Amino acid sequence: MNDTNTHYVFCAANDGVRLDSWLSAQMSISRSNAAHLISDGLVLCNSKPAKASLRLAQGDEISVIVPAAAPVEIAPENIPLDVVYEDTHVILVNKPKGMVVHPAAGHSGGTLVNALLFHCAGSLSGINGQLRPGIVHRIDKDTSGLLICAKNDAAHNHLAAQFAEHTVTREYRAIVCGGGLQDNGTIDTPIARHPIERKKMTAHPKGRRAVTHYSTLSRHGQYSHISAHLETGRTHQIRVHMSFIQRPVLGDEVYGNKKHPFETHGQVLHAYTLGFIHPATERRMEYSADVPDCFQKALARLSLT
Repeated sequence: MNDTNTHYVFCAANDGVRLDSWLSAQMSISRSNAAHLISDGLVLCNSKPAKASLRLAQGDEISVIVPAAAPVEIAPENIPLDVVYEDTHVILVNKPKGMVVHPAAGHSGGTLVNALLFHCAGSLSGINGQLRPGIVHRIDKDTSGLLICAKNDAAHNHLAAQFAEHTVTREYRAIVCGGGLQDNGTIDTPIARHPIERKKMTAHPKGRRAVTHYSTLSRHGQYSHISAHLETGRTHQIRVHMSFIQRPVLGDEVYGNKKHPFETHGQVLHAYTLGFIHPATERRMEYSADVPDCFQKALARLSLT
């Protein structure tokens, strides 16, 4: 963790956006975290204390002090990690199905963060808060696959900017339900928080733009093996989009059908490829990770039908 405060200076490029929303997007942190920085007096606009509701004007200079990460009350746990790549700046892991990325209500231990704290001896970025050290992006508990984490704040900001600019390559593999899926397609449908079931997302015209490109790798009757490329990175994006076109991901008990003849233990969805610019060397890097056993077994069974 950092042992000193970190100072950032940004320049607003557009008029009219709220400070808390703009800062959230600029620093790739939650809006509530941005609001906390502002309310704590750590954010200045043109050298003056600012409010979260401030509407920015083009050219406004925003100064942000990110306090040194407080001692994290998360226990490092000696949980084996499938490390695909690691250096002093980043670590790329192949997260197993069933592992939660960071501590939250109901999941105080056994998370990827617990494992990273042990493996990296606490050397992780602190900009995303005490409960999410090193975490630049997330994948769902029952989604397996590649996830990149930052070991310092400079690497974190560099990677976060790539995610914000949609320059990170993210390919997923999935088995979806329903026949007749076309060879290639693009789903360009906004996604928003479900108005009633707040833990769910939904396709909604007033949501944030979400774009998923997919191609069909093989067909097996009422099931298809697909590759999906994310142009944007909304919560549950692939799961929501495939459900929206009535081709839910196999095993998805939230957006799909709970009844199916496979033992999937959650959605059959895997973050297969991740490509990024290394934050220190500026070299383009890309890695892939094979789908897990449950995915392979489902494909093998489908191939026999």
